[in-house]
Amino acid sequence: MASYINYLSCSLLIFQILCQFMHLASCTDHDYPVNVWPKPRKFSWPSPQAIPLSPIFAITSPYHQYLTPAVKRYLNQVLTEHHRPLVTPAINLTSALPLLTLSISVNDLVAPLHHGVNESYVLSIPASGPVAYLSAETAWGAMRGLESFSQLVWGYPSRVASDVYIWDEPLYQHRGLMLDTSRNYFGVDDLLRTIGAMSMNKLNVFHWHITDSHSFPLVLPSLPSLSEKGAYGPEMVYTPEDIKMVVQFGMEYGVRVVPEVDMPAHTATLADVYPEIVTCANMFWLPAGADWPDRLAAEPGTGHLNPLIPKTYEVVESLIQDVISMFPEPFYHGGADEVVPNCWKQDATIQEFLANNGTLSQILEIFINKTYPYIASENRTVVYWEDVLLDAEIHVDASFLPKENTILQIWTSPGNVKRVVAAGYRAIVSTADLYYLDCGHGDFVGNNSLYDKPPGTIKANESGSWCGPFKTWQTIYNYDITYGLTAEEAKLVIGGEVALWTEQADPTVLDPRIWPRSSAMAESLWSGNTDDNGMKRYGFATDRLNEWRFRMVNRGIGAEPIQPLWCVRHPGMCNALQG
Repeated sequence: MASYINYLSCSLLIFQILCQFMHLASCTDHDYPVNVWPKPRKFSWPSPQAIPLSPIFAITSPYHQYLTPAVKRYLNQVLTEHHRPLVTPAINLTSALPLLTLSISVNDLVAPLHHGVNESYVLSIPASGPVAYLSAETAWGAMRGLESFSQLVWGYPSRVASDVYIWDEPLYQHRGLMLDTSRNYFGVDDLLRTIGAMSMNKLNVFHWHITDSHSFPLVLPSLPSLSEKGAYGPEMVYTPEDIKMVVQFGMEYGVRVVPEVDMPAHTATLADVYPEIVTCANMFWLPAGADWPDRLAAEPGTGHLNPLIPKTYEVVESLIQDVISMFPEPFYHGGADEVVPNCWKQDATIQEFLANNGTLSQILEIFINKTYPYIASENRTVVYWEDVLLDAEIHVDASFLPKENTILQIWTSPGNVKRVVAAGYRAIVSTADLYYLDCGHGDFVGNNSLYDKPPGTIKANESGSWCGPFKTWQTIYNYDITYGLTAEEAKLVIGGEVALWTEQADPTVLDPRIWPRSSAMAESLWSGNTDDNGMKRYGFATDRLNEWRFRMVNRGIGAEPIQPLWCVRHPGMCNALQG
């Protein structure tokens, strides 16, 4: 086995040199009769052909707590899926020996699923059986290779692409999806299905925005009253056992689970138990006749923690400790976005602080200075939304956010990516203009006169969705998250996340809101959105995404269609330009 791994390594080096200097047709960026999503970095299939997959096909691998269950899962999938592509592949099924075994080798079996873990793999499927080889540096890279292998198997009886060589690794180490489970509740089954679909798309971070001003579904052992009074109902909670199940499932699928408990804003539900530490709780969010700057919250549901009350930190430290004990993930998302001035100004202690020449930014600095060290002391990297540093009205000085232990997530203007990395911080990109999956569905506030206009007078930008229009898969696919950055600045962008805020989403629409648009981001962050010549490849991606969406649906993911079936059956006929 060791000699074969060395052979693969040498083959990879030769393969890359030939691709770079001789422009081999077999490694250029074009599509094959059967494809892998996201597209591998290097894919060689000189003469597309297939060999039978043996009915007694097996996968061998070293034992690993999480890889071993994945191997069993993929073995069952490739033996039973019998995927039938929408367009029958024009591939010669040779009379060669069937493939009997996929042999997996892993160099480092102890590497944890943390940010920056090596996810590379090499997959080699021979022109004739009996053994294919998958080598990876870590168990997590082996999982990515297993997914690619599974997509190269199709038909009944099953066949597998042969004489294939893949070298693959992601461009970005952080490829995530954020789901808000506070505004509407999602059952554990919904979360597990979403994580499973993420793994299919080689996404590796499930950012779980668990709580907010609307509900507090997280059961905390030290603070059980928060969910008892803050959840929508006793059946709409996440118990420690649920959390353990989700985290374990994520590990078996190669997906990290990053918790977010947003503070000090977005904490209205804490007032149900601790009213003394929450300002402007249960007030109408936009007072009659008030202008937008005088709002009490970014949306209905008012309440901010009061950083000037000592009791606040007793509650917050217990909360943080419980969350950290349930989530082993080294990233901890503390939120810190959308602190609204007028909410804090409703409180007498804050009014007195301001009257003595204090500022709202200083109040936020007090909160960060009290809570950040506590999170960091638990060996956590602290993630905040960009507002904590860049908000025009309330922000902290950079000295409160050590660059070596802080990551900022950008959700507003794409231009703020530049501001964050220029300040020396690592960045996660989730700009609403391009990566917010909830946009374009109107507004959720009632009694809105915006819609009471004569027919034909409502302008395109008056849809009621603050971040409209709807973000199409093409828009997401084409986004370059390092656009406008220098090469050095781009190194600080660790990746991106699509985000589904759920004011207007619940389990009935979860899958189609997320998929296949998140698949578009998955490919752009894994292998890029341009071909070998630097040209955007979204045109060629359309047919591949149609097929991939169809396969996801057959795997139980309710992904929405991107074209009529007629277009799939008539390749090229639905393009804007012929060619």
